Amino acid sequence: MMDNCKHKDNNNCAGICCNGCSKMDAPLHTFDWLAGVPGNYEDTDIVEVQFKNTRKGYYRNSNGIPLKKGDIVAVEATPGHDIGTVSLTGRLVLLQLKKTRLTPESEFKRIYRKAKPVDMEKFEEAKAREHDTMIRSRQIAKDLELDMKIGDVEYQGDGLKAIFYYIADNRVDFRQLIKVLAETFRIKIEMKQIGARQEAGRIGGIGPCGRELCCATFTTSFVSVSTTAARFQDISLNPQKLAGQCAKLKCCLNYEVDAYVEASRGMPSRDIELETRDNLYYFFKADILNGELTYSTDKHIAANLVTISVKRANAVIEMNRRGERPETLSVNGQEERRSFDLLEQENINRFDNAAKKKRRKGKGGGQPQGNAVAAGAPQEQPQGENSNAPRQERRNNYRKPKNRRNNGNPNGGKDNKGAQQGE
Repeated sequence: MMDNCKHKDNNNCAGICCNGCSKMDAPLHTFDWLAGVPGNYEDTDIVEVQFKNTRKGYYRNSNGIPLKKGDIVAVEATPGHDIGTVSLTGRLVLLQLKKTRLTPESEFKRIYRKAKPVDMEKFEEAKAREHDTMIRSRQIAKDLELDMKIGDVEYQGDGLKAIFYYIADNRVDFRQLIKVLAETFRIKIEMKQIGARQEAGRIGGIGPCGRELCCATFTTSFVSVSTTAARFQDISLNPQKLAGQCAKLKCCLNYEVDAYVEASRGMPSRDIELETRDNLYYFFKADILNGELTYSTDKHIAANLVTISVKRANAVIEMNRRGERPETLSVNGQEERRSFDLLEQENINRFDNAAKKKRRKGKGGGQPQGNAVAAGAPQEQPQGENSNAPRQERRNNYRKPKNRRNNGNPNGGKDNKGAQQGE
């Protein structure tokens, strides 16, 4: 974390800079969009505190300590105290309590104080032992022949307790393991089972999209992902491409599925065949967001592909139901395609044409400003006495003299100069 945050002393900091303006290792994943609103902090004395990675808890600020997002506090634990970072305060905490089925009248542990330098020193010493403890505990579990994997270890702020996060496919009897760990490390042991998604979030990594894993950055609640989301988006059901680093379906499959479901509501069934006077067309592929359907004359391979809009497909289906068959599947024998490409919608040579117009006007062959006619536009015939004049005569009327400086001088520039010398 950065210590030189310019918002460190700002009470309205919403946690959008420097990973929440916190000195802890875990970035704050909650955005307090009500920060700075008058009366926001007076609605409740319950505060959300975040610990290592995504572990959070709710504590009561019974001492009335002025807290804001990003403050490091010492909270009540069993036994001793723990060190965490304030991630949310005010009215949004009440909304979060509803998700966890808690009420403001429930019993919550207390917030002791803001963390002092002595508290931070103990916390740093305890945190420095986490990696070695995890490596040694893995070896102990292996010696006891337990079918489990210890993925992470989190020490309490005062170093009196440690949480061991493990993964196991089946139920594991780790009573002997707890005894050995307690004798080895002289601390209180807590075992907590997590899933594959939680493990990937705690370890972190880079996804195939080139960005940091969603579960390691902003995703705190994991929603079940099924292959139905991939089917709605016409994604190939390839397990190697659909699975993430946790060997489960990627969480990002649920991000855009609602938009695809909404866009595909008006599309006809893919089992319906379209019949024309010459051929029978089968569904081949669909562009859901553009609202286009592609049909083929062969049921298994791409043959004589025709792309039409959803509106045209529904019209042909309605005609087939009435016993009518259109001459062609597309309108007027041409494929219907709706272009969303700016290069297809606009003429890329329009700037060149404008430059040519300017050059023509600069050469002196243009028309007076009052009678300017746009290039390519039909020219109106002059009305009045000159409407029946010959074309050559009208051109002479618009023709400008070659030398603009001598315009109106019948003798030209040289004669005028010579006349001045003669005088």
